[in-house]
Amino acid sequence: MRPLLQSLVADALARLQREGVIAAVPAEVHVERTRDKGHGDFATNVALTLAKAARSAPRALAERIAAALPENPALARVEIAGPGFINFFLRPGAQLGVLLDVLAAGEAYGRSTVGAGQRVQVEFVSANPTGPLHVGHGRGAAYGSSLANLLAAAGFDVEREYYVNDAGRQMDILAVSVWLRYLQFQGEDIAFPSGGYRGDYVNAIATDFERAVADTFRRSAQAVFDDLPADAPAGGDADKYLDALITRARILLGAVDYGRLHRHGCDTILADIDDDLTAFGVSFDRWYRESSLVDSGALDRAIQTLRAGDHLYLKDGAWWFRATAFGDRQDRVVIRENGEPTYFASDVAYHLDKLERGYDRIIDIWGADHHGYIDRIRASLRALHGADDALTVLLVQFAVLYRGLEKVSMSTRSGEFVTLRALRDEVGSDAARFFYVLRKCDQHLDFDLELARSNSNDNPVYYVQYAHARIGAVLRQLAERGLKYEQPTADALAVLAEHPETELATALARYPELIESAALA
Repeated sequence: MRPLLQSLVADALARLQREGVIAAVPAEVHVERTRDKGHGDFATNVALTLAKAARSAPRALAERIAAALPENPALARVEIAGPGFINFFLRPGAQLGVLLDVLAAGEAYGRSTVGAGQRVQVEFVSANPTGPLHVGHGRGAAYGSSLANLLAAAGFDVEREYYVNDAGRQMDILAVSVWLRYLQFQGEDIAFPSGGYRGDYVNAIATDFERAVADTFRRSAQAVFDDLPADAPAGGDADKYLDALITRARILLGAVDYGRLHRHGCDTILADIDDDLTAFGVSFDRWYRESSLVDSGALDRAIQTLRAGDHLYLKDGAWWFRATAFGDRQDRVVIRENGEPTYFASDVAYHLDKLERGYDRIIDIWGADHHGYIDRIRASLRALHGADDALTVLLVQFAVLYRGLEKVSMSTRSGEFVTLRALRDEVGSDAARFFYVLRKCDQHLDFDLELARSNSNDNPVYYVQYAHARIGAVLRQLAERGLKYEQPTADALAVLAEHPETELATALARYPELIESAALA
C-alpha cells in the first residue's frame, strides 16, 4: 500500500510541477504509517519539505497536493493536519490484496534488500567451555540467533560467530578438576579443591578420559599435593591453591600430556555445547578459538601495533595500554609482570582481527556483567583502527529461573544449575526461545517454568500454539470433507469484511516494514 500512495503523491507533484507550483519532484516521497488511527492509516510530510522552495505556507501547499491526487478506489479520504501533514484514510478492506502477495511469496514474504551489500558479524553466546550451557546462557543464544535471523531477512550478509575461550585460567581450572577426578577414579586419595569445577559433567569427562589414557596420567596424591599452600577451607586462599595445583599438574604431566588433558576437557564440553545449541535452533558459521590468536600471530601483531603507536608504557614490570587517552576511565594491563598477556590483550587482538576481516559492522552480544569491558574495547579500536563506529555492543541480562515462587540456582562452578538441555526437555525449544525474547535484552527476565509449561491463556506460547493448532484443524477438515483448496482471487477477498479480518490483513501488510525498521534499529 505504501508504494501505491508514494506513486499517487508523485503523480500529484508532477502535476504541480507542470503548473509551475513547485520546481522539481523529489527523488523519493516519504510515506509512513501513522501511530494514531485518528490520523489515518498513512501520512506524508512532503508539503513541509517542499514549502520553502515553493515559497508557500506548508499547509497551503499540502492542500494543493491533496487536490491534485489522482482518484484511487483504495482511498476513502485525505485530510490535512497540523502544519501541513497529509493523512490518508483507506477504505475498509483496501489492504486485503496483501493476502495474495503473501500467498505468492510464500516463506519469502517480508524479506527485504535494505541491507544488501553490507557484511555484518554477530558474535553471541561465547560461553567459556567450562561446563554445559545453563538457562542464563539460553537468553543470549535466543536473542543473538533471532537478531541474526532478522538481519538476514532484511538482506544483510550475516555471519554468526562463537568466540571460544579455550585459553586462560578458567580452562586450566577445568583441566585440573578433570585430572583430580581421574586420579580419584584411579584410586588416589584426593581432596577435591574448594574452587574446582564440580558436577556430574566433570565426572563424566574424567571417566571418558580414563577410558582413553588408562593409568598413564596417574600420579601419586603425595606428588600432587606435597608442599602446596592451604586451600580455603583450611584457612588458606582458594585462588592461590588452584594456581599452585595448575603449576604442579603442568610439571608432573609435562607440556604435551597437559595439553592433551586440557584439550580433552575443552573439546568434550564444546561438542556438548554445539549439540545443545543445534537442538535449540542456534547455529554458527564460525567457532573462533582464542588459542588461534597466538597460533596465527594475531596477538603479537596487535600488541606490536599498540607499541608502534606509542600506546603502551611500562609500569611496575607490566605493559599498560594508554586507554584513558581514548575514552576509557583507566589504563589497562596488556602484558603482566610474568610476561603473559591478559584477557584484555586477547580481546584487543580478536576485535582487530574482526575489523581486518572486512565486516561493515560487528555486533557483540555480551552478558550484562561485561558492561565494564565496553569502554576498554572501544578505546583499543580507536587506538588501532582510528574509530570504533563499526562496533555495536548489546548487553543481555541473565534470566532468573523460577519454579513457581522458588528461585533456582545457576552456579557453574558448584555444579548446581539447570542446564539449557534440561530446560528444553521440560518446556521445549520453541517455548523457551519465545519466553527469552519476550522482553528487551537489557531488561530483567524472570523465567517461570510452571507458566511456560501451562496450557492456559496466561502462557503466551500456548496461546500462539493453540491458534496454530486451530488452523491445522481447519485444513484437516477441508481434506476430510473432500473439498479442494483453491488460491483466492481479488474478487473472492471481498467476503473478508469483518473488522478482525481487515485488521489482520493490515498487520500482514505491515510485516515487511517491521522487518526493515527493526533490522535498521
